[in-house]
Amino acid sequence: MMRLGELSEIVGGQLSGHPDLEITSAASISRAGPTDITFVSSPKYFEDFLHSDAAAAVIGFFPDSTEKPHIVVDDVTGAFVEIVERFKPRIDRPSIGISPRAIVSPTAKISDDVCIYPGAVVMDNVEIGFGSVIYPNVTVMENCRIGAHVQIYPNSVLYENTIVGDRVIIHSGAVLGAFGFGYKSNTGRHVLSAQLGNVVIGSDVEVGANTTIDRGTYDSTMVGSGTKIDNLVMIGHNCLIGEHNLLCSQVGIAGSCKTGEYVVMGGQVGLADHLNIGSHVAIGAKSGLMHDVEDNQKVFGSPARPARDQMQIVASCAKLPELRKTIKQLSQRLEELALERDSTGDSRAA
Repeated sequence: MMRLGELSEIVGGQLSGHPDLEITSAASISRAGPTDITFVSSPKYFEDFLHSDAAAAVIGFFPDSTEKPHIVVDDVTGAFVEIVERFKPRIDRPSIGISPRAIVSPTAKISDDVCIYPGAVVMDNVEIGFGSVIYPNVTVMENCRIGAHVQIYPNSVLYENTIVGDRVIIHSGAVLGAFGFGYKSNTGRHVLSAQLGNVVIGSDVEVGANTTIDRGTYDSTMVGSGTKIDNLVMIGHNCLIGEHNLLCSQVGIAGSCKTGEYVVMGGQVGLADHLNIGSHVAIGAKSGLMHDVEDNQKVFGSPARPARDQMQIVASCAKLPELRKTIKQLSQRLEELALERDSTGDSRAA
């Protein structure tokens, strides 16, 4: 338990409300209870806070109402994170060095302050940089190079010759360097193509859980520095992913695609092979892309089109039932007019 005044001092905010109000936890508005503090990121959510069970809130503006206690701060997200960590502190794992229950090749070069947990396997000629952490049951195969302050979470696999930059986070179950899905038909059989390349990950990259990045056929599959990859993403062989991309869950990128900088792909986006995507491109969720996209474009749909065109198509589709009804009425009226014309013609002939 902490008092509201203490929390206000911790985040350096301006308090409105009784400083001795007892706070036992922190939660979002929809889940906050009568002794919880929450946060309000925008004025449009302030009414939700007033009608919630939350005892108090961290907010980033001065509200008109002072009905409920609150703390005004400049950085709502940063302040709330600091408060949450007071109630739910991060686990501080002590440095254990190299566990005797890990399997580490004598030819591996392990820098100072590296942690290798039980069950991890580090094979021949691997290099691991200063301060990196290899969690249980990770497998790092031959000739991999891992930079400084890298975290590789349990059950991830780095195939041979994978290169990882500094400050990379690789979440559980990720596989880097598996064979690409490339085959040639030969006498009625599918024969696996050459798998002689590798995977190169830049610095400050995050790779989500159960994401797979295939090795290049002859060269490298590359992910640029600063790129963040969500869970369950598939990046095919020979792809060149630019810097600071954001790839959301279930994105699938076929082989030999290239992206520029600051590309955003929504969930379940699918790219055909050998596409070139420019910088600052945004691709909407569930889009299927089969053509190149120039810089600074927004596209979505399947097949993907420029956002403005696709919005018009979606709006038009929504009107189809009404349009169908109108066409049916017009058809009936045309039939009536035809009958009237025929009957008038018959009477004149008589």
